[in-house]
This record gives sequence, C-alpha cells and structure tokens, in this order.
Amino acid sequence: MFTTNPYDDDHLREECGVFGIYGHPEAAALTALGLHALQHRGQEAAGIVSLDGDKFHNHRDLGHVEDCFGSENVIRKLKGAKAVGHVRYSTTGETLLRNVQPLFAEMEFGGLALGHNGNLTNAQALRRSLVKRGCLFQSTTDTEVIIHLIAISLHGPVEDRVIDALRQIDGAYSLVCLTGEGLMGMRDPQGIRPLVLGKLDGAWCLASETCALDIIGAEFVRDIEAGEVVIITDAGVRSVKPFGDTKRRFCIFEYIYFARPDSIVEGTSVYDARKRIGAELARESFVDADVVVPVPDSGVPAALGFATEAKLPFDLGIIRNHYVGRTFIQPTDQTRHVGVKMKHNPNKATIQGKRVILVDDSIVRGTTSRKIVEMVRQAGATEVHMRISSPPTTHSCYFGIDTPERDKLLASRYDVQGMADLIGVDSLAFISIDGLYRAVGEPGRNSHSPQFCDACFTGDYPVIPTDYMDGLTESKQLSLLTDPKK
Repeated sequence: MFTTNPYDDDHLREECGVFGIYGHPEAAALTALGLHALQHRGQEAAGIVSLDGDKFHNHRDLGHVEDCFGSENVIRKLKGAKAVGHVRYSTTGETLLRNVQPLFAEMEFGGLALGHNGNLTNAQALRRSLVKRGCLFQSTTDTEVIIHLIAISLHGPVEDRVIDALRQIDGAYSLVCLTGEGLMGMRDPQGIRPLVLGKLDGAWCLASETCALDIIGAEFVRDIEAGEVVIITDAGVRSVKPFGDTKRRFCIFEYIYFARPDSIVEGTSVYDARKRIGAELARESFVDADVVVPVPDSGVPAALGFATEAKLPFDLGIIRNHYVGRTFIQPTDQTRHVGVKMKHNPNKATIQGKRVILVDDSIVRGTTSRKIVEMVRQAGATEVHMRISSPPTTHSCYFGIDTPERDKLLASRYDVQGMADLIGVDSLAFISIDGLYRAVGEPGRNSHSPQFCDACFTGDYPVIPTDYMDGLTESKQLSLLTDPKK
C-alpha cells in the first residue's frame, strides 16, 4: 500500500500533472517518461491510456511513476501511437484506484480518456444535478463530472460535446482528452493551471510543464493560451477559443514552488524567477548575518538570489534526505518529534557559531518551520532569521492546490511578529506582494485587475468557489473570503 510521508504535513501540496502525445510509435513509453518528469506534481498515483487504431488500452495504479510503469511488460501492453497520462495528488476524492486518472469511459461516439490538473469549484453542485438526472458516478473525483457532462451533451461532434461541458464548469483546469477522433488540450478561461504544446519527430505533445518535453527530447512550441482548446488530428493542430478573449490569471505559486525549476513557465524561466524573488526579498528585508542557508530543496534558488543581492555567503547548512518520499512508519507521539530529521539534518560545520538566514518558499501551518529553527539552533547557530519567498499564506486555495482550512493556516491567525515568536526566530520577513510581482516581470500588483491568481495571499479569487460557499450566509461568505482573521 502506497502512503505519502506522514511527517511532511506542513507544505502546500502539488496538484497534478498531465501529458499527451499524438502520432508516435512509442507513445506509451514517451508518456511514462513525461510523467516521470512531472512526478513532483503528483506522487500518489499514475495512469496511462493509449489508443491503437480503435482500441483503447489502460493501466492505472497507486504509487510513483516508476512503480506503476517500470515494467516493460506494462508498457508493451499499452499499444498505439496515441496516449495520455496523469500523475495525481488528490485535491478532491480519496486515494483509491477508482480515482486514478486518466478516467476512461465508453461514450455513444466511442471511447474517451480524460486527465485533469486543477480543481472544479462547482463540481458538487453539478454532481447533485447529474445524479438527479440518473448519472451513476464510479469515482469521487471532480473530473468525473466532466465525463458525464460530455456524455449527456446534445451536441453531435465530440469537439462540440467537450466544449459544451467546458461551458458548464467553473474553476481551474488543464485537460488532456483522447478520443478516436484525436487528442485535445484545454485550459480554463483564466489559464490558472499550466499547459504547453510540443513537437517530437512529427508527433505533437501536450504537457503540464516544459521539463516533460525536455526529457523526451521534444521541441517546445508554445503555451496553450487561457481559455484555448487545441485539437490535434492527422491533419495537424487546430485552435478554438470558445470563451473569446479572457483575462489571464495564471497561478503565481507556480513560480514560487510548484513548477520544476528547470521548466519555462509562460515564457519565464522558473529558476531565474526564483532567484529574482530571493534578490527582491533581500532588498526588502536585509538583516546582517554570516551565512544564507536554504531550506532544501525548494528554498535553494531564492536563497542564491538573496545571498547574491545581500553580498553574503551561501551555504548548504541543512542537508535533505531524498529518500523519505514514502514510508511505512506511522507517526506516534514518541516518534513524531524525529520526523523532521528524517527529511532534514543540520550541517553543523556551516552553522555553528554563525548568524544564519534561513530562506524557505512558504509557511503553512508552521510546525515544520518551528522544528527546523530549533534544529538549527541546536546545531550552534547564534541567531536565526527566516526569510520567506512568498507573501503570508492567509487563504485556502480552491483551484487544485491542497491547502489546509483557513483556521489551520498560521498567517491567518497571527501577524508576522506573532508568527516569529511561535516558530522561534530572531526575525521573520515575507516578500511583499508587489515585490513578488516585480520579481516575475510586472511593475507591481494591479489591485483592480490582478495579473495572476494570488488568492492564497490576498483572498482575491478569480472564480468564486461555489461548492465551498454553498449554504453559507452572504455575510459569512464575505467574511471568509476577505477577513484574514475569520
């Protein structure tokens, strides 16, 4: 039985990753490689559906990509020149085999496989309506809502059925869809979640990030635009924009943490963006110290940027154990306190007797931050200052990132000084929202028309989370969305 690391409960969870390829004889093998590159986006389960002529083949399992597709026998059974794949971290639905994607269904027009990165914010309302109409759900994931909407659509062509379904859903989605007629890729009207188009030896590829194209040697062609639907057939690639011109609100946390640092996201190098974030953080919150230390691995690029701008030494004062992604050890009151040391251990030679600046990407609950600070002090640091390369996380995300309820978010309950006291640092500072925007190439945040989705920091949701708000009074809805202390 696959289980995620029970000690790693103080980080925002990745969403999911999708991959698709059309017109390559090694489609399934290339999809498995693409999913391997996207493993950071989902580590609970993986699946691939391939198409050979008019026959679909699929394999889905719990675990990492290597666990699911490491056998040549598995790949050999996934025949065909077309395939879609998915790696999953559950933001809706339990970690069960029936929820593993791509979901597959036999429709009136033939088979359809669908993989989804993101989260629908009106899925429960749609599900109730569909159940009343007689639809039978086989999973608990919101993605199945899209399957049923396609199935009951009164439109004839598959493309029109899919677009009809898209018009009824709200929230965030990057989708790959494989049918007998072709491969489709889709982004929500705000473009919250990423999706890119690539090409390899005449075959077309779709992926959540460019790193998945790199691993198979594919050429990056372009980002799929917000609200765009691309249809890939033997005739090539065709684009449709069923929502017209839309306002882009790409998730800014992709730059901070989610995307792999070697990816190019919306035309920007993630690695370079994180270094610029660190430099901006140093300009905003410099403190005299002896060494800048990243909380590995996500804090490394920002710490490099911080150290360079602050003209301070950079050193690996914390060493990460990379083999703690999964464990069969269940935490108890006696063993929980050693959990952080299973993943991080101080490098005393670089810390002892020094004033240390710790750089991390975020603080969620604060439990791990507190343990890391305590660990660094025990290693001999004379001062510990923490710098965070994102603004305070005060609001939950409803768009495919698994954040705790607001009352579990440390920044929703304490001001910065209160957080500093709780985690035990000499000083604590976060990058400002305008500083973050400057680091990713904008002059600042336009409060009237934000350029990104930054709701986890501001409460300014690009799409109202209908399901979560259902049943609450108007005043309670307003309070939950806007008051960081509620």
